[in-house]
Amino acid sequence: MKCPFCGENNNKVIDSRLSREGNAIRRRRECLACGRRFTTYEYIEEIPLMIIKKDRRRELFNREKVRAGIQRACEKREISMNAIESFVEALERDLRESEEKEIPSRVVGEKIMAKLHELDKVAYVRFASVYRDFKDVNDFVTELKDLLDQR
Repeated sequence: MKCPFCGENNNKVIDSRLSREGNAIRRRRECLACGRRFTTYEYIEEIPLMIIKKDRRRELFNREKVRAGIQRACEKREISMNAIESFVEALERDLRESEEKEIPSRVVGEKIMAKLHELDKVAYVRFASVYRDFKDVNDFVTELKDLLDQR
């Protein structure tokens, strides 16, 4: 495993454990060249999960892309990286267990919005504004009114 800090391949595993859901192995490593520590995750290679985009293109499910979108929505909010990682793991597990190997992006977006709605209302509105492609302030106002009406 290449050190993300110095690029050397010489490192040792100092801790290994299963993730909470048991679908990955988390390894804590120490670079023998620079002494810095980093974490890696080992996942089972599975059958590709395809996402059908709005324009009918198909692309592989990309957990990093999902994580980045959720992180942007949760910026400056009190949501830990552990909570985000658990969220992404649960979402991917849910999608893989659905028996469908091609899933519309709409389904993925709605699942993310439902979880963000539970987790943090501000992150939910931020994600919805990008996902639903809000054009102006009226779109925000409508979404906020719906959110307030649900209370």
